[in-house]
Amino acid sequence: MSWVFGSIGRRLAWVGLAGCLCWRAGLAATPVADPDALIRQIYALQVTDHARSLQVLAQLDQLAASLTPAQQWQMRYLDAWEAMYQGDYARSEAMLDDVIERSGNPHLANHASAVLLSQLGAARHYTEAFELANRIAARLPQVTDAKERRLLLSTLSQVMGSAGQTDLAVHYARMSMATVPAGEDQCYPTSILVEVLYYGKRLKSESPELQQGFEACPADKVSLYNTNLHLILVDLLLQEGQPRKALALLDRIQRSVDANGYVPARLSALVDRASAMAALGDDGAARRMALAVAANGKSGDIDAWLKEAYEVLYHVEKRQGNASAALGYYEKFAALDKAYLDDIHARALAYEAVQQHMLAQKLETERLGKQNTDLRAQRQLDAKTAEANRLYLALLLMALGFGALAMFRLKRSQLRFKRLSHLDGLTAIYNRQHFMGEAGRALHQLEKRKGMACVAIIDLDHFKSINDTYGHAMGDEVLRRVVAACKQHLRGVDLFGRLGGEEFGILLVDCSREQGMAIAERIRAAIEATVAERDGVVVTVSTSIGLAFTDSIGHDLHRLCTEADAALYRAKHDGRNRVMTGAGYFVTA
Repeated sequence: MSWVFGSIGRRLAWVGLAGCLCWRAGLAATPVADPDALIRQIYALQVTDHARSLQVLAQLDQLAASLTPAQQWQMRYLDAWEAMYQGDYARSEAMLDDVIERSGNPHLANHASAVLLSQLGAARHYTEAFELANRIAARLPQVTDAKERRLLLSTLSQVMGSAGQTDLAVHYARMSMATVPAGEDQCYPTSILVEVLYYGKRLKSESPELQQGFEACPADKVSLYNTNLHLILVDLLLQEGQPRKALALLDRIQRSVDANGYVPARLSALVDRASAMAALGDDGAARRMALAVAANGKSGDIDAWLKEAYEVLYHVEKRQGNASAALGYYEKFAALDKAYLDDIHARALAYEAVQQHMLAQKLETERLGKQNTDLRAQRQLDAKTAEANRLYLALLLMALGFGALAMFRLKRSQLRFKRLSHLDGLTAIYNRQHFMGEAGRALHQLEKRKGMACVAIIDLDHFKSINDTYGHAMGDEVLRRVVAACKQHLRGVDLFGRLGGEEFGILLVDCSREQGMAIAERIRAAIEATVAERDGVVVTVSTSIGLAFTDSIGHDLHRLCTEADAALYRAKHDGRNRVMTGAGYFVTA
């Protein structure tokens, strides 16, 4: 039941951006005219009371003509952060670059670099983000200010986590925590550690790091971070099949979510509440909440909340027997899910490309350094010119060889990512997107040569009870055994894919109605005879299969899938463990 799971990784980017402000203290109780005091007040308020920070920023703007150059750069940094907060990334990036290059204040430049690094990741400018991350990592040894070093390390941790480099991200997070003196605030670096552990799928609801985060980020002092940590815990409880606990926790933090007024936190809470309601069978409430989240979506967004909302709506409509609506929502969910996976692949490829570029630059630097050494030696020892030239040629060939090897490895990585993007990670058969694309092309070719085909939709009976009773590890083992059983009865020309959860699709090519029924029955019997064993526990499963044939429906994939899905619903309704066509079932358990 993957639709119950949340996806909180991208929900945390805004917390990282907010964290870039936590390097000043001294919240003023009343407005003051001193520019330095106003600047300190804005830094404190931007995390705790953003609306008030805008009022103080307006006060500071009235004093712009009297500000010193150093204060003007501080104000430009604050304006850049505000542009970032409002989503104007292009304007913010230009101002941050200006602060970094021209302010002449290394401390301010370090903080601007941290904000820019987080912003580039949030705006999906991955190549630029990883290039900046490498520059920041290179100058870390020269950063002696503990707060600046903590901020840069935490931001590096987030960016490395987004690239899938979890070990490196955790290392940076722990380094950041180690820079905090005893007795000082550990909230920001601790929350980053929790984030990267979650993003790397290394966190559970009982993990000590999460409890450490709550202790470091109490609600009465840093409500924003405390709320975010609770949202992570809600997501983990949903993943672990504890929707009632998740709902109780959401009820407890709802006032804080509303008070903070931040849209990502509100949407996170709303979509998690929809998932929990759906898991508990309250389809009406789940539908209302999921539709409310969907109403916030924008065209072109790679939106985790919108994807989860469509997934909840799909399962609610499917459970209610609304096949057409369920299919429509599933198509929207699948499109966003593919975009999300493509975004993950883009991050990994960008990281790899930047690393390869750095390697090439390093080789080029070494080559040029060696060349300069050879030139100096040539001027000093003219008699050794021939030997120096031979050494230069050997180094050049070595550099070219390394360059060719780097390009080969990059190409191999690209091909590997492309192949993996077509397969389901658990069962190693086609994922939904690739299966639908290949099936559509195959049906088009069959239509041109008047060939016949059969579409089969397979859904395991009572699979949720297996996950609930024996755990998801056993459920995964059952899915792998079922796929192996199905493959034994398929031909090389047939297409086989996982449509989602415990649902599979098969396109039987050049297959008559009688052949399709026979193959489907053999598959049903094979699955019924399949045994999954784990830790001494033995589990069996049955399946219901719906069939649709081109001789009665035509070669349109959408119509075939709709007909097969309708037959599947009838098979479920009539008792499960049977194969059924549009005309009625022909095999029973």
